[in-house]
Amino acid sequence: MSSKPEPKDIHQLNGTGPTASPCSSDGPGREALAETSEFLGPDGAGVEVVVIESRANAKGVREEDALLENGSQSNESDDVSTDHGPTPPSPLKETSFSIGLQVLFPFLLAGFGTVAAGMVLDIVQHWEVFQKVTEVFILVPALLGLKGNLEMTLASRLSTAANIGHMDTPKELWRMITGNMALIQVQATVVGFLASIAAVVFGWIPDGHFSIPHAFLLCASSVATAFIASLVLGMIMIGVIIGSRKIGINPDNVATPIAASLGDLITLALLSGISWGLYLEEDNWQYIYPLVCVFFVALLPVWVVLARRSPATREVLYSGWEPVVIAMAISSVGGLILDKTVSDPNFAGMAVFTPVINGVGGNLVAVQASRISTFLHMNGMPGENSEQVPRRCPSPCTTFFSPDVNSRSARVLFLLVVPGHLVFLYTISCMQGGHTTLTLIFIVFYMTAALLQVLILLYIADWMVHWMWGRGLDPDNFSIPYLTALGDLLGTGLLALSFHVLWLIGDRDTDVGD
Repeated sequence: MSSKPEPKDIHQLNGTGPTASPCSSDGPGREALAETSEFLGPDGAGVEVVVIESRANAKGVREEDALLENGSQSNESDDVSTDHGPTPPSPLKETSFSIGLQVLFPFLLAGFGTVAAGMVLDIVQHWEVFQKVTEVFILVPALLGLKGNLEMTLASRLSTAANIGHMDTPKELWRMITGNMALIQVQATVVGFLASIAAVVFGWIPDGHFSIPHAFLLCASSVATAFIASLVLGMIMIGVIIGSRKIGINPDNVATPIAASLGDLITLALLSGISWGLYLEEDNWQYIYPLVCVFFVALLPVWVVLARRSPATREVLYSGWEPVVIAMAISSVGGLILDKTVSDPNFAGMAVFTPVINGVGGNLVAVQASRISTFLHMNGMPGENSEQVPRRCPSPCTTFFSPDVNSRSARVLFLLVVPGHLVFLYTISCMQGGHTTLTLIFIVFYMTAALLQVLILLYIADWMVHWMWGRGLDPDNFSIPYLTALGDLLGTGLLALSFHVLWLIGDRDTDVGD
């Protein structure tokens, strides 16, 4: 009874005929497809499947274009729930002003957090535990860097997941939260333990002196600080990302700076308080110090089981150790520099300025790395689209002066360095921190070190994120630990060099009588 369809009708079934494109505007495209369904009669069910697929493809193309321009996904849930309604307008392209406006407030908030951390370090450096167990200074950059490595990686990972629609349903959201929180607890406990070993080794090599009670003190302080700080900051991070999605702000612009806004202060305060409390119990160290270590290590199997349940964190649980461990070692080298300079009167002020310069550089490069990673995730999975990934190191002109959105954000972030540090230096001066006078030549040397640090970090981030992507590695999990650790090392090293040069030319007006 059925008649053989004409060749023109076969083409319409296969989607190859001269009908309106499925990706065209809503009106004409939908009318043409509807007429095809009525003409075919009983076979309309098969055509209806093609129509649905075409609409889905059209929606995907529109969303991909919007994401590539704006670096964020907008109104995806509305598109899904209103298939028959009008298509929402595409978001405007991100301008330098919009990027700067979104980054400025979190950047200043994070900077004031590092200023507060510097003021705390300036105070606690005179505590007995820091004077007697000087290896605690080695733990400072390592644990502050660990906070950056874990919390900023978590922020970047969740920001990317939110932007590509992997946190839109309550089930997906809960799975991402539990898996990622368990993952950072595993990483914090293990890397905190390794950081204490590094502090013991770096403290033993120059002096040749080893103390078992001090080694257990460093281990218990490091593990407890890393665990508690990661738990608190991880919960804050999740709230920031969910809130930024609800009010229409790109999480990549705000999540990583806010991760550091209270991170340095909380981590340093915890390290100081825990190490001081344990130091007071030094007479009973045989029982208390090992018990603290065993308690947090005993929780590891629980966090491993929870992290393995989520596909998004299962891979990182097995393959994400190399960057955080190597980053911890790099930050520990910066801690060794701090340990050798903070007690020298010629380097007065290092304690208060080190968290500031390290924190600002790490925050800015983490924002850039997270943005580039999100941009690449819009085009596929790591290892795909290798023709879009540079095979060699990009030139500085490509990184900072090309017209693409990532170069634009690099320029914006670099321009925030000088005004941001001026505000932070003025705040430190008003709070009378650092035991040093802020002369013009000191500000010039300090700004030179800060600009050079951020310039190098932004360039390395552009190369490293694309290089890791081309090798099939997710930059959200692998790039930020290296970049923040390099920021710690560069910041501490360049700041120490600046102080040394200022001492040589005699421009250090210090007051160390605190």
